[in-house]
Amino acid sequence: MSPPSPVPFSRAVVTALFCLVLALPSHAQAPTPKPAPAAGDMLLLTIFLRHDQGKTVDEINAHLERTGFRKSFPPEGVEVVSWYVMMGVGQVVTLRLPPSKLRAVNLAIEKGAWGGFRTEFYPTYDYRPIWEEMRAKTR
Repeated sequence: MSPPSPVPFSRAVVTALFCLVLALPSHAQAPTPKPAPAAGDMLLLTIFLRHDQGKTVDEINAHLERTGFRKSFPPEGVEVVSWYVMMGVGQVVTLRLPPSKLRAVNLAIEKGAWGGFRTEFYPTYDYRPIWEEMRAKTR
């Protein structure tokens, strides 16, 4: 017994398939929107703004006003997660940002806060979801 012979496509079916392919949008020409950074693509940055104890609070505030720090910090696209005053230390700011904004944060601090504060930077990550998962497994 021989295998069945293939059924030939009619010219109308071939033409219809060809037109359908031509009607589909071309992916090469369609602009691809830049996706927002996923949570895993974000970084947390904790900044210690240590008070210059050789200056009064009024002098520090005057410096921040003169440099425009409060207008330029944080840069656009950077979220303030927390901002605390630690008595005897200064201010502790935690930011959430895409890595591409790190330079903008650095420049805003250098141009505005230096002279009023000594600064320290600590890249951090959110450990809470990991802790919660580990805790749930031990119950």
